[in-house]
Amino acid sequence: MSELRLPNSRHCFACGVENNIGLKLVFEADGEDGVVGEYTVPRYFEGYPGVVHGGIVTTLLDEALSRAFMLEDPKRLMYTARLTTRFRQHVPVEQPLTLRSRPTKDRERLGEAEAQIYGPDGELLAEGEALLVALKPSELDAGMLDELGWRVYSDEELAA
Repeated sequence: MSELRLPNSRHCFACGVENNIGLKLVFEADGEDGVVGEYTVPRYFEGYPGVVHGGIVTTLLDEALSRAFMLEDPKRLMYTARLTTRFRQHVPVEQPLTLRSRPTKDRERLGEAEAQIYGPDGELLAEGEALLVALKPSELDAGMLDELGWRVYSDEELAA
């Protein structure tokens, strides 16, 4: 298990380790000022033949964007208030992708971030920018985090 790995939840569509129909995305600190994840989209999330459905591409970006603010505090959960997606090229199914994100503005409860999806040859396929809002401390307590299963999972738990 990487010491740079960020937490996952149990049931989230994007990062839930127990969600059998979800993406099970995993992110780590990139060693600079952002996060990185690797993912290969299965064919069953295809739109056009060989191409990832645009809603899934946007989901990949959305999850990466929300992770951008977790480097200093992995319990800083944020939700998306506005998201702009730019599709630069077709995102292929069954090909290794790299997801990157970093914060661009941080104003305590509000933040802005940017994210990119790169193909197997390093080409930029899609990018996004978002305005994110942090959950209020009153909305986030230890019981909620426990219920979410919000923690760093081992390699064995992620593979199960």
